[in-house]
Amino acid sequence: MNLPYKSENELLASVEDSAANFEKKYHGCAQCVLGALMEAFPDLRSLGVFKSATGLGGGVGLSVAGSCGGLTGGVMLLSYLYGRNLDNIDDPEEVRFIGYRLANSLHKRFVEEYGTSICGEIHKQVMGRTYQLNDPKDWDAFMLAGGHTDKCPAVVGKAARWTAEIILAEETAQGRKPNFTDQK
Repeated sequence: MNLPYKSENELLASVEDSAANFEKKYHGCAQCVLGALMEAFPDLRSLGVFKSATGLGGGVGLSVAGSCGGLTGGVMLLSYLYGRNLDNIDDPEEVRFIGYRLANSLHKRFVEEYGTSICGEIHKQVMGRTYQLNDPKDWDAFMLAGGHTDKCPAVVGKAARWTAEIILAEETAQGRKPNFTDQK
């Protein structure tokens, strides 16, 4: 994987910043994680995967009851990279277990950081209360509390960074060290 970065640290910082900025400007945590990762790893750019994450923002459809969109966006990309294909759904090689393992690794990062992976519970951790994002009045309160200024962008940035770390670690474990531009 030839990457346009000088180092792993530069890539990770870029992914985190890009995802946070996407969340500030465009919203939609799952898509913001995917967008930042697809920019960092251009070979992974898939408009279908990006588009399919639309409804995952705000804990699924702004319900705040489901998993954080930052988590689900990261899991989508990990599954895209390391999951099974429909053409091989029997999966005798058990490829799906690689996807499960990596998704679990990302989930654990959320639980370690926030004590949960549920959108509304993460709101409580970072903003002191849960906001019902599908209620226009609560949406306004969420915005005033910094929901898309710094709170969710920080969560989304971390999710993208953690996903990139998992991808880089898996590539290294498989003997496919990422090729940064300063390495020959």
